[in-house]
Amino acid sequence: MSRRGWIAALLVALATAGCASLTSPPTPLGGESLSGRLAVRVEGADGAAARSMSAAFELQGSPQAGRLNLATPLGSVLAQARWAPGTVVLATPQGESNFADLDALTREVLGESLPVAALFDWLRGRPWAGAASTATAPPAEPGFEQLGWVVSLARFDEAWIAARREQAPVVTVRAKLDRP
Repeated sequence: MSRRGWIAALLVALATAGCASLTSPPTPLGGESLSGRLAVRVEGADGAAARSMSAAFELQGSPQAGRLNLATPLGSVLAQARWAPGTVVLATPQGESNFADLDALTREVLGESLPVAALFDWLRGRPWAGAASTATAPPAEPGFEQLGWVVSLARFDEAWIAARREQAPVVTVRAKLDRP
């Protein structure tokens, strides 16, 4: 399926809340679990329309083996990415697809690669240990730069995290974490 087909499938799945859902495999994952609301926007290049998606999310496991569920506000899982060494799978109501790695999966679905491995740390308000980072200097908002992304922690005390990649096309990821 083409990239536009995957984007359309994911957006249709998100828009048709409650029409179909996936069930999460019962296999428990090691590592922590983070949940909340996630919004991703990829700016259109050369006059193309911007692509965006928003959903409830649950991120479980670790960068090595984990699961990312995207769900409706009522909790029906609409898309699920699962990964372990040697396997990356995207499951939607339309079926399952395999990918070489998480970068390939996010590039196919969104048109741009997202640093899913780094998200585990970024959502906790810290740089990922897998790459160099620099603290943002005043007068910039508190946060850091890593992997070509600026991660803003200006509203971290309110459980908001924002990451932005300025390289064209511009990609913005915003997350509002659920607090226990």
